[in-house]
Amino acid sequence: MSADALGPGTQAARDLIVEAVRIRSLSGEEHQVAAFLTGWMASRGFDTRIDEAGNAVGERGTGPLTVALLGHMDTVPGDLPVFVDETGVLHGRGSVDAKGPLCAFMAAVAALPENALRAARFVVIGATEEEAPSSRGARHIRTALQPDLVLIGEPSSWAGLTLGYKGRLVARLQVVKDNFHTAGEGTSAADDLTEAWFRVRAWAAARFEGGGVFDAVQATIQSLEASTDGVQQIARATLGFRLPPALSPAEAETAILDLLGDRPGLVVSFTGQERAVRYPKDNVLTRAMRVAIRARGGTPVFKVKTGTSDMNVVAGHWPVPTLAYGPGDSALDHTPEERLDLQEYDRSVAVLTDALTRLALGARS
Repeated sequence: MSADALGPGTQAARDLIVEAVRIRSLSGEEHQVAAFLTGWMASRGFDTRIDEAGNAVGERGTGPLTVALLGHMDTVPGDLPVFVDETGVLHGRGSVDAKGPLCAFMAAVAALPENALRAARFVVIGATEEEAPSSRGARHIRTALQPDLVLIGEPSSWAGLTLGYKGRLVARLQVVKDNFHTAGEGTSAADDLTEAWFRVRAWAAARFEGGGVFDAVQATIQSLEASTDGVQQIARATLGFRLPPALSPAEAETAILDLLGDRPGLVVSFTGQERAVRYPKDNVLTRAMRVAIRARGGTPVFKVKTGTSDMNVVAGHWPVPTLAYGPGDSALDHTPEERLDLQEYDRSVAVLTDALTRLALGARS
């Protein structure tokens, strides 16, 4: 089906996502795409700005209800060819994670009727550095805005609603030992580091709370290296942990330090602390989204994710109904096969336009 046959504004919405994906925007290098996105919003009646964190911000509406639509503009590395194939699928880095969801937010708010804009204020944020440990954009906006409802732009499929994300912790381990001949007795720095990893891995496997992988501790080695200068041996590892709601990053740090505290020469440090978050299924936001999905022939599906997102960053500052939504298959995030079906993108825009209108008019009544 052609874009024009799907209704007014559909071609403009598709042009938006295709051009946004064409603009390279690694974490920390989002200025060009921010300028494009704010320009697009300004031409459609948004009040726009690029804030101190580099976020692309656009606002429409004057009503008392404030709805934040927080997506992100940055992508992981990977120069993939950007094109729309003969089946209407957009290929390219960021098409799924997460320019597709962000552009769907923008297109939906651009399409809202005047009565919805008189009843509510809609703030679209294209955040910077979501793919970096800094989460710079979300950390800035969470103190600059106090919304009543929050949508996070992440791929869930057009009929999917994501209620939560696991927490995160990164541990950096280093062992330094005097060098010795390998024919002698004793262990190398790499041996000691490996033994530490085995302890941590066993602890993680034992911390299963039941209910599936969302309630388990997942532990992986992100990097591993060993070297010697002839005088000392140095072994380093970076370990990544995905944490369930029942285990905070601080509690995980204490448990890991208790496990490894008796290892001579081992130094442990932590970064990337994000607590897991999970929202309830039934609130005004989820109800509006479910109705809008069903109105387009879909069956709403609730999800939780084992990764993290800006939902983790803003949750403690915005204690309001929140969910993540956006077109695309999250299994394609960060992969060489990243691609987005534009018909699914169209459906997501329609769902969002319907749901945001319902929320605004419901608040007014």
